[in-house]
Amino acid sequence: MRTAAAGAGEHGALAHNYHPLPVTIATAEGSWVTDTGGRRYLDLLAGYSALNFGHRHPTLVDAAARQLGRVTLTSRAFDHDLLDPFADALAALVGPLTTGGAEGGPGTAVLPMNTGAEAVETAIKTARKWGYDVRGIAPGEATIVVASGNFHGRTTTVVSFSDDPDARDGFGPYTPGFRVVPFGDVDAVAAAIDDTTVAVLMEPIQGESGVVVPPDGFWPALRALTAERDVLLVADEIQSGLGRTGTTLACELWDVRPDLVTLGKALGGGILPVSAVVGRRDVLDVLTPGTHGSTFGGNPLACAVGLAVVELLGSGEPQAAARALGSSFHARLAGLVETDLLDGVRGVGLWAGLDLDPARGTGRDLCEALLSRGVLAKDTHGSTIRLAPPLTISADDLETGLSALENALTALAHDR
Repeated sequence: MRTAAAGAGEHGALAHNYHPLPVTIATAEGSWVTDTGGRRYLDLLAGYSALNFGHRHPTLVDAAARQLGRVTLTSRAFDHDLLDPFADALAALVGPLTTGGAEGGPGTAVLPMNTGAEAVETAIKTARKWGYDVRGIAPGEATIVVASGNFHGRTTTVVSFSDDPDARDGFGPYTPGFRVVPFGDVDAVAAAIDDTTVAVLMEPIQGESGVVVPPDGFWPALRALTAERDVLLVADEIQSGLGRTGTTLACELWDVRPDLVTLGKALGGGILPVSAVVGRRDVLDVLTPGTHGSTFGGNPLACAVGLAVVELLGSGEPQAAARALGSSFHARLAGLVETDLLDGVRGVGLWAGLDLDPARGTGRDLCEALLSRGVLAKDTHGSTIRLAPPLTISADDLETGLSALENALTALAHDR
């Protein structure tokens, strides 16, 4: 499945910080990719939600191509003609994040960055500065409450509050100022908040941990608690946002409006890294010229693609597709649990975490079995894999993938 020159562990000068499945992709279109040998595979990973609109979506490719012929980078030393339209459109899509703010109006601000990790770092810096400038917390004392099982990126600050040993171990000394509590436990969050706390930062649904969905009352209770304690609620929607759960933001599943939202992955349309922090203007306004920035953040090419992504989502069609296909998707997965082919399934929309009986193999074993049947997926921890099909996948292609999954699970059950 790979060329001899690019076999497993034979990457020449490439650093060995990934253990990819043994397939080398050469071309892609929609929900399908083709390897260097000409074999096609159905992509049920979609770049960890970066490819919500599939590979090379024509609207997004056209937006990028047109912008390539105009201007690609100015740096933020100068304005360009797509920066304000992109920010205005994204603010309108997300909606008001402060009481009384008009949709896309002065109550909501957008700070564009590049990668998801940069967006999270920006949200952390913003929350801390807000705590010092607005709340009057003593310099260097700000704390942020986070969840166990979290994944917010791989910078040194972010891995400082990770409890995944692969992501964390060996990268100290660690950044202080974070308190880790169990995900989904609002009483633990309440106990962790004190006079130094500036924010609660969590994923609405934990992706890297295996698409872990919290109890229904958790996010509404979290919103009430943080409002009562004058603490910012920061939702990391980098994987869960932009249509994946059948809503524009996963927080909408519980009718919750955070103070700050981090977005990324799908915002770049699978073409280039685009991220942003969207939030209350009164909070983001603590960042003044010179206090934070990015050479490539909000560059013209990123804004062209990001604006096209926002327009696609503005139609509501990707969200509706995730809801409609998600219903049959989860019904079919639940059937695999009922027939004892899977130990458990979690998720919402076109997003699911699947637990395989460890006696039958690891998540890697299942992904390799799927690969041999022409389907791409990725393991996450132990015997858990994630499925995140493009929101543009057809019902027939989704059925093809689920049939391959059932076949692979049946084969693993018989082999053990």
